[in-house]
Amino acid sequence: MKIKAGIIGGAGYTGGETLRLLLNHPQVEVAFVQSRSQAGKPATTTHHDLIGETDLIYSADFNQPVDVLFLCLSHGESKKLLSEHSFAANTRIIDLGNDFRMGDKAGERKFVYGLPEFQRDKIKQAKNIANPGCFATTIQLGLLPLAQAGLLTEVHTTGITGSTGAGQKLQDTTHFTWRANNISAYKTLTHQHLSEINQTLKELQLAFGGEVNFVPWRGDFTRGIFVTSVVTSALSLDELTKLYKDYYASHPFTHVSDEPVNLKQVVNTNKCLIHLEKIGNKLAVHSITDNLLKGASGQAIQNMNLMLGFDEIEGLRLKGSVF
Repeated sequence: MKIKAGIIGGAGYTGGETLRLLLNHPQVEVAFVQSRSQAGKPATTTHHDLIGETDLIYSADFNQPVDVLFLCLSHGESKKLLSEHSFAANTRIIDLGNDFRMGDKAGERKFVYGLPEFQRDKIKQAKNIANPGCFATTIQLGLLPLAQAGLLTEVHTTGITGSTGAGQKLQDTTHFTWRANNISAYKTLTHQHLSEINQTLKELQLAFGGEVNFVPWRGDFTRGIFVTSVVTSALSLDELTKLYKDYYASHPFTHVSDEPVNLKQVVNTNKCLIHLEKIGNKLAVHSITDNLLKGASGQAIQNMNLMLGFDEIEGLRLKGSVF
């Protein structure tokens, strides 16, 4: 018997990708997709890639009982929603915003930080999940093995993301004439994902007293994140490669590549690919993801699989469009 899923905030990018994945998940029936702005219209009105895949109509409300509820809302909206509406205690909630990543609760609902490569066993026991941010996911996956081994000192990180990372609403820095042939830095050293990154790293490496110095860039493409983190390390490249491969050996979506990596390998997949380079005592860790999948909706489905006892890769066997 299939579980029932609902989506609140289904008209945006993460709502659309969550819907796309759930429609193709063999264990799931989508009970409703809610959108205040698009209520009464077909879901394909905003998600043209789903023409022929679904006849679902956006609903204005979300009163149907479901087993799992995905909140694909703007930051701050999930906390507001859960303060104004109650859901059955046995309904699992996965929030794709940043409202609960730092341990905040919604009434009696406690949220577990949903980075499987960090705490898969806790996710399996969780009732509510705070899905990590896209940059936070990509940066952390590049640093977790070092933190667990107690090898992190100060980190210098640069990451570039596609325009979908800014959401579907048109902004000055997302329309074509601004993005085309253009790159810019933003939120230098102040990005909102730094809090959750530091929280995780300090939990793994209690003595981590360094900083993650993060400079994010806007890129001239739609999907994907490419991050490079530079740290100091006395270990050889062979020793570091073994450390990383051992850490991720049991994780189906994160892989250490001996060859240089590029975004096309991960776009439209739930993968994170990592490549290491060592020059002198400096280690450069390159990590890449699709910001809408492993950085958002794909990871949300991965968390759902773990919570409900499904195969972790169920519904996520996706191929990158490398050509």
